[in-house]
Amino acid sequence: MNTESLVVSAAINIGLAMVILSLFALLKKQPFCARIYYARRLSLGHCTSVPNSDHQSFNFRRLIPEVDWICRAFRVTEEEILENCGLDVLVFVRLFKFGIRFFLVCSIVGLLVLLPLNYTGSTGPNTSSHSMDAFTISNISRGSDRLWVHFSFLCFVSCYGMYLLYKEYNDIFIKRIQQICNRRHEPDQFTIVVREIPLCNEHKTRGCSVDHFFSKHHPYSYQSFQILYDGKHLDDLICQAKSLTKKIEDLRHLSSTKKHSRNSSVSDAWKYDAKIEQLEDMLQTLVREIRRIQCRMTIEQKELPVAFVTFSSRWGAVLAAQSQQHTNPLLWITEVAPEPRDVIWQNLAIQYRHLPLYRIVILVAASLLTIFFVLPVTAVQGIAKYDRLKKWFPPAMAVDLIPGLRSIVTGYLPSAILNGFIYTVPFAMIGLARLAGYISRSKKDLNACNMVFYFLVGNVFFLSLLSGSLLDQIGESFSHPKDIPNRLASAVSAQADFFVTYILTSGLAGFSLEILQPGLLLWDTLKSYTWDRGKKKHPYVYSLPYYRIIPFVALCMLIGIVYAVVSPLLLPFLAGYFLLGYVVFINQIEDVYITTYETCGLYWPYIHHYIIVAIILMQVTMIGLFGLKAKPSASFSVIPLLVVTVLFNEYCKIRFLPTFNQVSVQDAKNNDELDKKDGLMEENVRKALDAYSPPCLLPLDLGLEGTSSTKPFLSPT
Repeated sequence: MNTESLVVSAAINIGLAMVILSLFALLKKQPFCARIYYARRLSLGHCTSVPNSDHQSFNFRRLIPEVDWICRAFRVTEEEILENCGLDVLVFVRLFKFGIRFFLVCSIVGLLVLLPLNYTGSTGPNTSSHSMDAFTISNISRGSDRLWVHFSFLCFVSCYGMYLLYKEYNDIFIKRIQQICNRRHEPDQFTIVVREIPLCNEHKTRGCSVDHFFSKHHPYSYQSFQILYDGKHLDDLICQAKSLTKKIEDLRHLSSTKKHSRNSSVSDAWKYDAKIEQLEDMLQTLVREIRRIQCRMTIEQKELPVAFVTFSSRWGAVLAAQSQQHTNPLLWITEVAPEPRDVIWQNLAIQYRHLPLYRIVILVAASLLTIFFVLPVTAVQGIAKYDRLKKWFPPAMAVDLIPGLRSIVTGYLPSAILNGFIYTVPFAMIGLARLAGYISRSKKDLNACNMVFYFLVGNVFFLSLLSGSLLDQIGESFSHPKDIPNRLASAVSAQADFFVTYILTSGLAGFSLEILQPGLLLWDTLKSYTWDRGKKKHPYVYSLPYYRIIPFVALCMLIGIVYAVVSPLLLPFLAGYFLLGYVVFINQIEDVYITTYETCGLYWPYIHHYIIVAIILMQVTMIGLFGLKAKPSASFSVIPLLVVTVLFNEYCKIRFLPTFNQVSVQDAKNNDELDKKDGLMEENVRKALDAYSPPCLLPLDLGLEGTSSTKPFLSPT
């Protein structure tokens, strides 16, 4: 990729971003887009239309793009985010703040110190074919003492990164403890999940077994239990009832439309009324069947070996959740209960001993997906390495016939194609995570986040380096085998221009499309003019897709850290990437996404791990590069730095990680004492007793007016 291609890629990405952001700023002021761009506010009742807009009549101010959302992003405080959205969202925001702080400082040092050193480092004429080689470490002569400056910058980047990581980990650690204290009213603090419950020898039921076991072994804190039932058939019937309810609502809407239409006859409206009456009779029959099965489930004891056990104190719940309950570790398996809204009820029916098999199948499927992804990545690198591609595929020379097309093809197209391919990866991984049997959405999302990150590192980063190097070196390496180390050393820096275009496309175009949400706009337009025409519109409420965003942001951070010493020109692009991402997602958090679960910052240990992987990978890369640059003393000097990084990571695991994996007995006891002091202990325990009733046993409310089906049919027993 030459300089012209790099400039063209930057121009295209910047131009697209400006157009998309301007379109968003315009659509954000339109009342018909409020359910997309103000979904969170509408769902929470914070507004009923577009804020600061006269939605009753048209005015020309709507045609002026709004830019206040950019200024507002910098006015939002962390305390507001923590109070309104929770600690998980704040951790997400802190990831972008970490990137801004890290790459801004590294950019200043790298551009002022390292960049001039690289540019003037070659003793001979610069014959490199790569646009950025003159600004990278590959332009430094072999054995030059200037490489010690690169070593110093490596130490600075590593130490500054570890300093910021420790500071963030400690701050989030403190916030987690405080957040758990602030959420003392939540029922999950009093509840645990118990799995692999054996049958009671006397009564041959699992519910009786739970009561006997915890009454005997936790007599001072055990309160009550909620056994779970096999309600798959009942869930199917409830889905059918809801489907019939939806049909009745649609027919009522059509009937009302026909009655008020001049072109329709009375007979048409009568036909709709007759159909509605028929469906209501079917619904009533289905409702009676659901009621009968709900009662029968308790009578026939369709119990699962799973129960939610509630304790009279957090202290008792913590001790029970974090202790081995039985001599056989495969019986009476306990863990802290997720929030009621976080539970995946159908996965609780999966037998615990089958879960390892599920995880192995998911691992194999993810590995196969990674292997199959080799083809598009290699094809993308073939486009980027156009000069080499022409030798192996002569028809590619047709691109040169159109002036300027080569710059677009080699500069913008590879990163755009790669981003298009990997856009589908998070959805595939979250689909696999759903099959893994996790009992909570938060664990499912964390697992998907991990799988997506390592997929991106393996395919986008390592495979891009490997395929780019092979396409660049194939043939010449066999004819000049002694030059292989030199070529491999330059291959790492040769990919810097590709990663610049990737970051530009991922940041400028990716973040712009995230805030515009074009897919949702098209879907809403299609619905509004077809089957949902004239109906009441509801906001499009979604939770923040951590599994889709965090891995991509972490990948860009990894690229920036690994290339910090190799190619400092990349660092300003990363600073801009994180700055734009921060502004975009503050808007999304404030106006669009809602909070569907709260893990109290459990995402941060994963983010910390991703950044540590990036720092270690940077150090290992520099050990090889210093060796290939005939500076073995610098290579050996990096090894102590690598050891310090590993020890730092181990210290963080010992110091902080246990508090993220479990709640200490001390914190649980302190929160109990605060509740007793405020007189809230009994009320919070009472809420916990009713919080974990299975959905299939809850009173059925179909929301229809004017029919007996709206009455609750059965209360939990």
